[in-house]
Amino acid sequence: MRRLEHGELSALEAIDILLSEELTLRENSRIKTALRMGRLATIKTLAGFDFTFQPSLDRDRIFTLAQLGFVDRHEAVHFLGPPGTGKSHLGTALGVEAVKAGKSVYFTTLADLIGSLARSEREGRLQERIRFFCRQSLLIVDEIGYLPVPSSRAAAICSSNSSMRDMNEEQ
Repeated sequence: MRRLEHGELSALEAIDILLSEELTLRENSRIKTALRMGRLATIKTLAGFDFTFQPSLDRDRIFTLAQLGFVDRHEAVHFLGPPGTGKSHLGTALGVEAVKAGKSVYFTTLADLIGSLARSEREGRLQERIRFFCRQSLLIVDEIGYLPVPSSRAAAICSSNSSMRDMNEEQ
């Protein structure tokens, strides 16, 4: 306002600056809310990933994934390797990129996912819970293989998931 009063800015330039600030604040708020709703509590970025620590990792391939074409094509991406190799960091970083691009993201561990589905099944809300997970543009499932999953529970959920996939394809 002072710059406007001193004639350093025109009214149109001042309005442009104010509107740009408002858009920036709204976008930052949208991203912050989407990260919280997607359970991406620890923010990791590709810029913060140490590619020298994992020299066998194809940096260009990871940055291609960050363009999110796999999300639009409904493809799955799997990061495999022993603990401490950066799988969670990369998954979270792709989630952050997806949120910035306006896509819905949900982060969970396999144990939490199975627990949530089992609880929903007991409560008679399994199809509703599966729909929730299917609605996300990007579902990040972390810590796969860390805890055993009882085969009967996994089989029941997989058969329900197959039915849900059939329902989604019909729509």
